[in-house]
Amino acid sequence: MSGIELAAWSFPILLLLIFVRVPIGLAMLVCGLVGAWLIYGTADPILNQMKQLTYSTFSNYNLSVIPLFLLMGQFAALGGLSRALFKAAEAWIGHRKGGVAMAAVGACAGFGAICGSSLATAATMGQVALPELKRAGYAGGISTATLAAGGTLGILIPPSVVLVIYAILTEQNIAKLFLAAFVPGVLAAIGYVIVIAIYARVRPKEMGTMPPVPMAERWKATVKVWPVLTIFLVVVGGIYLGIFTPTEGAAVGAFGTGVAAWAAGGLNRKTLAGAVLGTAVATGMIFMIVLGAGVYNTFLALSQLPQEAATMVAGSGLSPTVVLIAILVIYVILGCFMDSLSMILLTIPVFFPVVTALDFGMSPEHFAIWFGILVLIVVEVGLITPPVGMNLFVINSMAKDVPILATYRGVLPFVLSDFVRTAILVAFPVIVTFVL
Repeated sequence: MSGIELAAWSFPILLLLIFVRVPIGLAMLVCGLVGAWLIYGTADPILNQMKQLTYSTFSNYNLSVIPLFLLMGQFAALGGLSRALFKAAEAWIGHRKGGVAMAAVGACAGFGAICGSSLATAATMGQVALPELKRAGYAGGISTATLAAGGTLGILIPPSVVLVIYAILTEQNIAKLFLAAFVPGVLAAIGYVIVIAIYARVRPKEMGTMPPVPMAERWKATVKVWPVLTIFLVVVGGIYLGIFTPTEGAAVGAFGTGVAAWAAGGLNRKTLAGAVLGTAVATGMIFMIVLGAGVYNTFLALSQLPQEAATMVAGSGLSPTVVLIAILVIYVILGCFMDSLSMILLTIPVFFPVVTALDFGMSPEHFAIWFGILVLIVVEVGLITPPVGMNLFVINSMAKDVPILATYRGVLPFVLSDFVRTAILVAFPVIVTFVL
């Protein structure tokens, strides 16, 4: 069997392992080791490579951004910043029809600015907003769907762990990727608010309101969110202006968020230990996936599949836009079965050489960043696409009285909004690249 045939067979085997609940990092590691062994005919070369690959992977300076951003999210949750964001937004628009749900989306966007994880954003905001939505009279399906969709803003609004991994894989500038993601992230939040506004008019009985809040209380709630704005401006602004590197920016952000949590009374010796442990567990899980993907991608490189695929697509005569759309559709399908980080690590080494071989009429750097934002968006769609969107299950586990089918129905308009936004960004790349 040729290397390309081995690589082609490895994909369904990998998906089967994931389907039977083998951890994704381990599944990729096993497929990569077995595939390389079959190509070499002996295990010695791949075992020798494992020593170098493990060290070179985990000694990558840029990867140190990940635990720091995760720690930042832990501190933000301890400091009650998620609640402050939600209460501020609710104070201003909660009295309008659909206003509490819109406030939840706004709070998710704000929390995503200091937390690079979609699942963490969904879980944290779910704890804060679900009781308020229920108290305001919102139907269970639209409540859980709103928070699942809002949680995806955690990986779209910078800083984003997934964007850091993409930058490392494609050798792009992390600061420029963060900046390019900001406008699409704002568009996502606006799109979700529009969905809620339309839903409130089509099905008004499923939406509730809160009593109006006095103006003095509104400003008092708004003042409490200043740490979020300050931390975001310092971290993202400092990285983009070159004041510090992404890793230094993440460290500054983690320190600032920790101080804010301590000042709010949420950070002490006990909670600090819990935050560090939670960060360590999440980092270990991510790094295991990174290692497994590194071994699997080494096997794919040995098989020559990425190079052959790039040559075949370049010579097929297909329009670059058609190829791009096909790749984005594949991401949406994979999102029904895999988490966002695994998809990026598994597919970018295959898809990126394919698309870079095509002419999209822009510079290589602009194309790489535009493609990265598009991939990030469709990966985000996968997090809320039934039947296995991970955000849906995170939120539904917190609302045990809401049937999962009600969440599925409620999230479909948000998925449609994501498709519309993706189509706009495909048609008008300048929305992403004008800031570069």
